[in-house]
Amino acid sequence: MNNITESFALTLLVGLTMGLGSLLSFFVTEKHKSFFSISLSLSAGIMIYISFMEILPEGIHLIEQYMGEGYVWIALIWFFFGMFLTAVIEKFVHAFAGSFHSHKHNSHRHHAHDHEDSHLSKLGIMSALAIAMHNVPEGLALFTTGIKDIALAYPVALAIIIHNVPLAVAISVPLVYSTGSRKKAFLYTTFVGLMQPIGAIIGYMLLANFLNDMVFGILLSLVAGIMIFVSLDELLPAAQQDVDHHLSVYGAVAGMIIMALALSFFGHSH
Repeated sequence: MNNITESFALTLLVGLTMGLGSLLSFFVTEKHKSFFSISLSLSAGIMIYISFMEILPEGIHLIEQYMGEGYVWIALIWFFFGMFLTAVIEKFVHAFAGSFHSHKHNSHRHHAHDHEDSHLSKLGIMSALAIAMHNVPEGLALFTTGIKDIALAYPVALAIIIHNVPLAVAISVPLVYSTGSRKKAFLYTTFVGLMQPIGAIIGYMLLANFLNDMVFGILLSLVAGIMIFVSLDELLPAAQQDVDHHLSVYGAVAGMIIMALALSFFGHSH
């Protein structure tokens, strides 16, 4: 049961890093595009590597341990379902947020150079909701991973923190611009971050009575699918906005190398 407390504390700490990112936004200017690119792609590399090399294999291992050999297909179904579920959620969120965004920003179209910062605008007011929605399964992913294996949760937490900070900056900058209030930007962004521990609480309340190796195996497979999809659909495309796309590729490879070295030093095994 000790893992539950430690895992929730870790999830809460990770969620609060979006507040830190919001504070940093007061010092970050539009010239820091390489900061966003490297941070987001580094996080994507970490998440992709750990999903394929640790989380999905751990999910397969737990399911086969519970069900017997030859049940890898159960893990793979939930892995791809995690991708499908994330895609459906994003479709609905972006459909709603997109209509709000087009109405909100029409009056600013006369600034031609604003087009260069279109990604930051999209990650502002209209995408705060989308990022909040991402944070719910991310929080559940981190929390459930930590309950089963706290050592595996730390690199997942690191990957989430690395992309929480630049995402928080990307939300806060246009919020400050549109509301004129740094306090509002900080509060909104911190709330978006707190969706991670909220997701953990909701998920645990729903699943607490059902947790066994089979359920953990399913959850870890689902988590791997969610993390891969978010990396491919959100983090890497975002990292390639307004900079040479090679920079994001190098960042992702660097993230994978860092994660490979970290896991080999930690000596983690299933």
